[in-house]
Amino acid sequence: MEKDTDIAIVGGGLNGPLLALALSRAGFHVTVLDAVPVEVHTDPDFDGRSYALALGSQNLLRALGLWDGLADMAQPIEDIVVADGRAGFGATAHHVHFDHHELEEGPFGVMVEDRHLRSALMAAVQADDRIEMRAPARVVAQQTDTRGAALTLEDGTVLTCKLIVGCDGRGSDTASRAGIRRMQTDYHQTSLVCALEHEHPHDGVAHQMFFAQGPLAILPLRGNRVSIVWTESTERAQAIQALDDDNYLAALAPRFGDFLGDVQLSGARFAYPLGLSLAEHWTAERVVLVGDAAHGIHPLAGQGLNLGVRDVATLAEVLTDAKRRGEDWARGPVLERYARWRRFDTAGLAMATDGLNRLFSNDNTLLRGLRDLGLGAVNATAPLRRGFMREAAGLGGDLPRLMRGRPL
Repeated sequence: MEKDTDIAIVGGGLNGPLLALALSRAGFHVTVLDAVPVEVHTDPDFDGRSYALALGSQNLLRALGLWDGLADMAQPIEDIVVADGRAGFGATAHHVHFDHHELEEGPFGVMVEDRHLRSALMAAVQADDRIEMRAPARVVAQQTDTRGAALTLEDGTVLTCKLIVGCDGRGSDTASRAGIRRMQTDYHQTSLVCALEHEHPHDGVAHQMFFAQGPLAILPLRGNRVSIVWTESTERAQAIQALDDDNYLAALAPRFGDFLGDVQLSGARFAYPLGLSLAEHWTAERVVLVGDAAHGIHPLAGQGLNLGVRDVATLAEVLTDAKRRGEDWARGPVLERYARWRRFDTAGLAMATDGLNRLFSNDNTLLRGLRDLGLGAVNATAPLRRGFMREAAGLGGDLPRLMRGRPL
């Protein structure tokens, strides 16, 4: 039966367009449906949001032909320092130093501003004849059966396809309409996100400091700027977010310290409530989930987007290989291959970030002593340290071809 498109992707943030580009390279015709107007994703002004892209994710961008347009705007992450901390004193002497020179492949990854990454994705999507971008377009209903799938839009338009991909975030309506339930845990924490301009150079070093109230990540951007992901209890975070800029910086100062000299805000400030969110199933009849629609984890390891990128690479490879073998690539047996490939990796990282957050987000004397011993042991053990480094760079496990920089 003739369809309007091969694959309909619901959600046009980052994972949706990335997946569309990967699938297009394999000959699929793809329609991306996004409730947000395209202009929102292509605003050239810096708003303070940035992403840590691991080396594996960088490889995918290179394989899709996107990296050359982003390289000059990206800041390499040369080293990572992980440290325990105390409010009012900043980082303590207990830390792990991950030096990128111990990795054969080079820096762990890069920091890329949201505006640059989104603009590059939108330009590539709009230039691709096999991709149709419909925005704003809100999906209000979906139907699937053994013959195909259909999406009904808010304006009454019906789009037929062979497969629906949910890239519509933690509150995924695609998953809900497919009857997929979620396991959710509220951390009662909120991350405050902003960017700072500072006096002294950051030397490409990323810092992750753990405090009783929650972790603080300081991530290098191009020039004398850093991206901040500052986690507090939700009640305190709401109070801090309501402060004016001067008092906001005053509240940050005891945790941030003065190692970068004088600082000032650059761009907007954001607040994101945190929780663990895992879909009970990744697939249903002609439906598959990608990114936050399938899993939402704590941001302390900076791996949320990288998990989604790995989903993209894996699903694109599974569908492409099935199509080449002449299989019905939009049905359960093929989709379940993707789910099996991704489920263990995702569950492992979700448990690791959940456990680290619980271990470090307290001021228990006994636990503090144990974790400081652990940090010291990792710092002193080169094989263990390199193992963590490869995971942080997105080079561990069974990598799909795109994550190794190879074409589909």
